[in-house]
Amino acid sequence: MLFSFAVEYAIRRVQVNQDGLKLNGTHQLLAYDDDVNILGGSVDTVKKNAEALVTATKETGLEVNAHKTKYMTVSRDQNAGRIHSMKTDNISIERVEEFKYLGTTLTNQNSIQKEIKSRLKLGNACYYSGQNLLSSRLLSKHLKIKIYRTIILPVVLYVCETWSLTLREERRLRVFESRVLRIVLGPKRDKVTGEWRKLHNEELRNLYSLPKIVRVV
Repeated sequence: MLFSFAVEYAIRRVQVNQDGLKLNGTHQLLAYDDDVNILGGSVDTVKKNAEALVTATKETGLEVNAHKTKYMTVSRDQNAGRIHSMKTDNISIERVEEFKYLGTTLTNQNSIQKEIKSRLKLGNACYYSGQNLLSSRLLSKHLKIKIYRTIILPVVLYVCETWSLTLREERRLRVFESRVLRIVLGPKRDKVTGEWRKLHNEELRNLYSLPKIVRVV
């Protein structure tokens, strides 16, 4: 709690008369949770604000951990920011192309492909851990669908409000959901051959009346 008070004091001092990234009509210098994040429209702005923060934190006895401090330039131009160097208080800050913040992967090109890939990987792990439940004959299909929507789906769609889907990513999400629903809804006996087979996509759509994963996004 004392640490939070000290950081809050430093941040409030730095935010006075400083330029930051303009969001919702106002300048947002800092966003912080357990970590401190400095936002700016240019490398020079971030550097200036970082130096101001280092100076303000020294008054309360805090120090910057150089090994844990990174900076990233977000741009469609792959060479953006490469000519810049970031130093604060004689500490060189490493430039990175991506980092994870609050469970979300942020990249220098603002691409969501890696984030969706990571989400699907976590969703698959959640699916396999509960596969016995989803394939159990002791549970109703209604209950298994509820397990999927309340346990697995939120893992995959975490912070999906920030996604801008391409057709490729939409297809990957649909493939994931179809695989889970085939286990949940079970196989179907073919009327002609009498053999059991997997449900076709059209049959899945007819049996699963709730909004599909892409529609939820």
